[in-house]
Amino acid sequence: MIELHSSHYKKACFALALGSFIVFCNLYLFQPMLPLMAQEFGVSATAINWVLAATTLMLAMCLIPWAIASEIVGRRVIMLVSLSLLPVVGSIMAFSNSLITLTILRAVMGISVAGFIAVAVAYMAEEFTPKALMVAVGSYISANSLGGIVGRLYGGIVSEHYSWHLAVLGLAVFSLVGAIIVIKLLPKQQHFKPNRQGFRVHGKHLLQHIKQPILWIAMLIGGINFALFVNLYSVSGFRLVAAPFNLPLSWAALIFLCYLSGTFTARLSGKWANRFSPVSGMLLGGVISLLGMWLGLIESRAMILISLLLISSGAFFTHSLAYAWVSKHAQVAKATATAMYLVHYYVGGSVGGFILIYCWQHGRWGSVVAGGTVLYSAMFILCGLLAREAEKSKAEMIEQLG
Repeated sequence: MIELHSSHYKKACFALALGSFIVFCNLYLFQPMLPLMAQEFGVSATAINWVLAATTLMLAMCLIPWAIASEIVGRRVIMLVSLSLLPVVGSIMAFSNSLITLTILRAVMGISVAGFIAVAVAYMAEEFTPKALMVAVGSYISANSLGGIVGRLYGGIVSEHYSWHLAVLGLAVFSLVGAIIVIKLLPKQQHFKPNRQGFRVHGKHLLQHIKQPILWIAMLIGGINFALFVNLYSVSGFRLVAAPFNLPLSWAALIFLCYLSGTFTARLSGKWANRFSPVSGMLLGGVISLLGMWLGLIESRAMILISLLLISSGAFFTHSLAYAWVSKHAQVAKATATAMYLVHYYVGGSVGGFILIYCWQHGRWGSVVAGGTVLYSAMFILCGLLAREAEKSKAEMIEQLG
């Protein structure tokens, strides 16, 4: 097993972080461009949201198939295939001029990125010691956020000053170089045991995970958390380019620098989990994000930035803890379990966009806050239920040992 701070740990973590960075650059490249593309294609904010939602929805649909495939051929193979597809899809997308074609290709991009996302944490769970795993997951999530930041900033700036076609092509080239580096650095698995029992057995594993409240509730928490987080940013982008702020797209894209606070708190999540209850950390993260959303009611650029800093801090803290919770508590088919978590996560992100952007179109930020508060309340109730299930599971374990 790979020990914390060992040379193998550093090598594996760098490869996984780079792969994660590339994946999330591609995943969120178009998010800051949505206001610009709504004007270019002459469609509403809700309609242009399909460019982003097509990717996340297809990603969610393909996570479990990729995870099942990884149970048969291995995690590393799936991750490398996934990364190799990104520059191919990106190069084709760069020459698209139709919104329908672009949306379809973005859906194909969702299929491509799903492979890496579905199995990366399962790879870590099998190769890292338990103590190293919690810290490694936090580092991996930090790379997620950095990739999301850079992809969004790059997309917003290049698309405004040049074109979105050039932004896509440039990222495709970067993805090719990065994929080659990851292929060379990512260690081969030493503790993977193939499971070739067929899709029926893996289907049973899916049902087994769903029947375990200690897993499924954490998945729901992750889904609601992401629905709020990513789409509060999308709405903020529309908000800042509209009156009374009227910011240029490249300036509005700078809000994604606020993700850096989430990069920091994601790394803290592992330390929290090793000292305190992970469920209490999920609740704390939700409260911090909720406060950030409420602060956004104050109409000033500075307060919007503070609002987004708090939203990012809380959301990444909650996500890191919930993600690691599912991987740790799954007794079998860990890749399938983590893929199920991400299905909830990305479906939440897709559905949440249509909810919160609809609120924005019909009631501006006040309506967004009202809708968001309902979702946060549901997440807090789920945190309470998960804490109860954790205590029940702990009591059953003590009873069995006794």
